[in-house]
Amino acid sequence: MLLFVFIGSYSGRRVKQLDDYFVAGRQAPTLLIVGTLVASVFSTSIFLGEAGFTYDGQMGPYILFPGIAVVGYVYGALLFGTYLRRSRAPTVADFLGQRFNSHRVQQAAGVTIILGLGGYLLVVTQGAAILLSDLTGLSYGQAIVCAWMSYTLFTLYSGSRGVIITDTLMFMLFTGATLFFAAFIVADMEGLRTAVENMAQLEEKPDIASWHGTVGPGTEWATPTEFLIWTVIIDMSWGIVYAVSPWQASRHLMARDEHVVIRSAIYACFAVILIQILIYGLGGLINLANPNINPSETVMIWAAKNLVPEFLGALLLAGIVAAALSSASTFLSLVGFSVSNDMVKRHSPTLWGTRLVMLVTGLVVLLASFYFPPNIFWLMLFIGTVFASSWGPVGFMSIWSKRITADAAFWGIVTGFGFNVVPAALEYLGMVNWPVYWSPAVIGASASIITILLVSRMGEVTPQEQSYREALHHTPAEDLATGKTRLTLWGPRLLIVYGCVMPLLLLHYYVIPYQQGKEELAASGGVNWGQGEALIVIAIPCLFVPLGLLASRVIRQRYLPTSGVSVSPNRV
Repeated sequence: MLLFVFIGSYSGRRVKQLDDYFVAGRQAPTLLIVGTLVASVFSTSIFLGEAGFTYDGQMGPYILFPGIAVVGYVYGALLFGTYLRRSRAPTVADFLGQRFNSHRVQQAAGVTIILGLGGYLLVVTQGAAILLSDLTGLSYGQAIVCAWMSYTLFTLYSGSRGVIITDTLMFMLFTGATLFFAAFIVADMEGLRTAVENMAQLEEKPDIASWHGTVGPGTEWATPTEFLIWTVIIDMSWGIVYAVSPWQASRHLMARDEHVVIRSAIYACFAVILIQILIYGLGGLINLANPNINPSETVMIWAAKNLVPEFLGALLLAGIVAAALSSASTFLSLVGFSVSNDMVKRHSPTLWGTRLVMLVTGLVVLLASFYFPPNIFWLMLFIGTVFASSWGPVGFMSIWSKRITADAAFWGIVTGFGFNVVPAALEYLGMVNWPVYWSPAVIGASASIITILLVSRMGEVTPQEQSYREALHHTPAEDLATGKTRLTLWGPRLLIVYGCVMPLLLLHYYVIPYQQGKEELAASGGVNWGQGEALIVIAIPCLFVPLGLLASRVIRQRYLPTSGVSVSPNRV
């Protein structure tokens, strides 16, 4: 918290105009964009909610599944993020308003930001309060106020410039802390292969390390097939969230150039994979020390207090607090920016007016934190998929469709949001139980796409909308550089290498030990390829190798000076 105060004071003095406050002067390098991408997506939700989820029974699938969600960073940067940066808009909702020459579209997008990210900010604030109350002896209410004040005062003064600096520092802190913590835990369990073999034999949760985890009575999924469908839908939804959601895509508006956008997205993809494997694996492995932690959301806190030296435990807990505060500052800044810039039609918001709006927004979140009971994991899933259905279709079509109209964009956002929120609320209240293949995310996305297609048929694209979209497809002259392009191409190469190497690592350190523990190895003593754990590993190269090849081709065609692309020396 003291670090937040120091950086906020330093960054706030450097904020001279709205461009500094909203998008950090559009000069952020790769490291800062990677840091803010990862820190803004990781919060108490992964260290508490998702770690508790894998502890309860879903370690296996969360380790083995091929990263369907995180590839959204890559295709999002290539198909949306770079074009978003060309717009030089202050917010993503502002971009949609400019693209469709419609303040109504901007307002609709702004409302989803306020409601969706406001809800996410609520989740993060409550998660930070749970952690602080457990560590310090403060009451839950006192911890809420303490957490809220630390990120609100910082964000009010420093804006995006301070947010991306603290995000990067906090990203380094919680990544380093998690690495050291995981290394100690695994070593204490006699190595990773031994730990996985023991997990396969865990009597209290016999399927926790299998490819489908714990399913059946008492869970959300009756069969492994239902869990597979649910996981694929959730991962695809989160892939779209990583690609176009306002709290991820808006980071690209701060990038120094389009090469930074692409490099940052690919490196963030790897960083997220690493941290997820560490946290998900730890959440499951802690069962070997204590399979009866309740509530399960405190599993990482329990481990920090009981399984490692005091210093290492304190380092991890500091990392979790850092993740919570950095995410909270990001969400508050985005909600405040949207209220100030997107909701009221005016020539230009003022710096101090924006800060005042952000303070009022923060006060609303503070009051809501006392009213709503915390439910970190499921609220996080619900809020994330809202953006997949309300922003996904409109976001991508704003770049790639010549036929989508302003009215279609508006109603696509509205129906995507409404047809996700209402079914999810009905299910939450116990009034309906949707089948896994017809989740609220699927309902909302389907409604949005159908609405866009139907409404677009009833209208026409205006000349202003057409010319704006065409201008987006001109590569900025400063990004046509052989040296920059060669450096950027290392990202796709690493995607291909990952796709080839990761299956071998999973086979050696997870699949074979698991099959040994279950006595399911082939008669020859090798991998039994008839089991789901081995088959899922094959999906990794099928996903990442083509993605790397495609990314390499797009980068070469778009940014090499000899590629013959259309060039724009000016901004949109």
